[in-house]
Amino acid sequence: MRRIRIFDTTLRDGEQAAGGALTFDEKIEIARQLERLGVDCIEAGFPATSPGDFRAVETVCEIVRDCQVAALSDAKLPNIETTARALMKAVAPRLHTVLSTSDIHLNYQLRISRDQALEMAVAAVKLGRSLLPEVEFSAMDAARSDRDYLCRVFEATIAAGATVINIPDSVGYMQPAEFADLVRYVMNRVPNIGNAAVSVHCHNDLGLATALSLAAVKEGVEWVECTINGVGERAGNAALEEIVMGLKTRADFFDCETGVKTDQIWRTSRMVASYMGFPVQLNKSVVGGNAFAHASGLHQDGMLKDRITYEIMTPASIGRTDSRIVISKHSGRNAFRDRLKALGYTLNDDEFMRAFKAFKEIADKKKDVTDGDVEAVVADQVLVAPETYRLERVQVSCGEPSIPTATISLMLPSGELVQDAATGSGPVEAACNAIGRLVKLPVKLVEFTVHSATAGTDAVGEVSIKVESPDEGTFVGRGASTDIIVASARAYVNAINKVVAAQHDRAAGRGRRASPSTPISMNEPEAAPAHA
Repeated sequence: MRRIRIFDTTLRDGEQAAGGALTFDEKIEIARQLERLGVDCIEAGFPATSPGDFRAVETVCEIVRDCQVAALSDAKLPNIETTARALMKAVAPRLHTVLSTSDIHLNYQLRISRDQALEMAVAAVKLGRSLLPEVEFSAMDAARSDRDYLCRVFEATIAAGATVINIPDSVGYMQPAEFADLVRYVMNRVPNIGNAAVSVHCHNDLGLATALSLAAVKEGVEWVECTINGVGERAGNAALEEIVMGLKTRADFFDCETGVKTDQIWRTSRMVASYMGFPVQLNKSVVGGNAFAHASGLHQDGMLKDRITYEIMTPASIGRTDSRIVISKHSGRNAFRDRLKALGYTLNDDEFMRAFKAFKEIADKKKDVTDGDVEAVVADQVLVAPETYRLERVQVSCGEPSIPTATISLMLPSGELVQDAATGSGPVEAACNAIGRLVKLPVKLVEFTVHSATAGTDAVGEVSIKVESPDEGTFVGRGASTDIIVASARAYVNAINKVVAAQHDRAAGRGRRASPSTPISMNEPEAAPAHA
């Protein structure tokens, strides 16, 4: 079967989702998981936007050995050079440069002519190829571009050295048959198309990103760009899990395959959802909580007789199981370490001991400990910001008609233990108010999400709290515990520690990420966030 290559842009386009910024450590962990997942290329960021993004891309290039690493740049030559520097340590680097081709963008955003845009695109690709062996050119808003001009740009950029050309529907405008026709037009009308691979990148504004991408696959494209859970700008991107499982489930129709290890999909989905603070909706295809749930009596009857009656894929095919590890409060370090290894985690001694201690605390309260519990423990205890504040004690009093009150104790870096109490409309708000009185940071809690890592009344609860800092931006804190109030307090402290870490990084010149909104211009070499 024909091999379709998967280009994952979760760390770049996915992170551009409003409120979806990731910390440096979270980006690195997601990159490791994407490599385990088996994607062909990881787009690690937009290095020219900030020192923090440059550092993240450079580090991903150092640790990823089994797939390509790409980074995005606009068409400005200084930014091409910056992006190439960030990619130098990659085993297989790809410089991805983007420039709009639609008259809408050229006239209203960039305010340049078609000839000027063509000249900029060719210059960017030429410079990129002089620095790296592989360059992708994306024609932003290709779906609304004049087709003949689009073909002219692709022909010129391929002649300039582009090894991949990308046909994006940047605003999710097209219908599947219409997009298939555009792809067919480009592949038939660009005379040197055989000298470059063809890619597509579709957005989900009308809910059709996956359908558009699969329609392009039928027309012969070699690469599909997508993100985990479909995260991204506005309504998001084509979802990797939908494309991969669509091709696998309907191999009879597409006659195509990918190199993705589908049994890693579930874990990757949960990781991205947790780190970005974007819960997956229950009815989401493939990875939603209800994707393999059957409530109708008719459906249940069919499932009991044969699963094939109502399931076109199995939970196990995406790595979704209810497996339980036979360890308890009596289990030792080796049993716990073996299970971590089976789940794909490699922890240093300090990280392992923190995770093991948290596991023991949970095992004291639960009869069985599931894989989901272990993953929640690792996320809560290992992938955390440097602890400026460490939560030492949470004590709450609530009920009806009493006033919810929380007492919080925090350990400072100096070793001083500070304590305060506050009230709130509920115990979670009371705990957050008490923490706020102690840390005195100008942060605003903008989103609170809680879900169960596993089933049962003794389940580990996972809490995500999103906070906004007027100077540092948006941060997502996470916490896990069998006590949801404790998990909430941990999540809030985790978010605050990220704000403090960002303040330190900014003071040291290692900004986590810029968020400029200046459009690309002919004169100013400013970096502008772009999405294909």
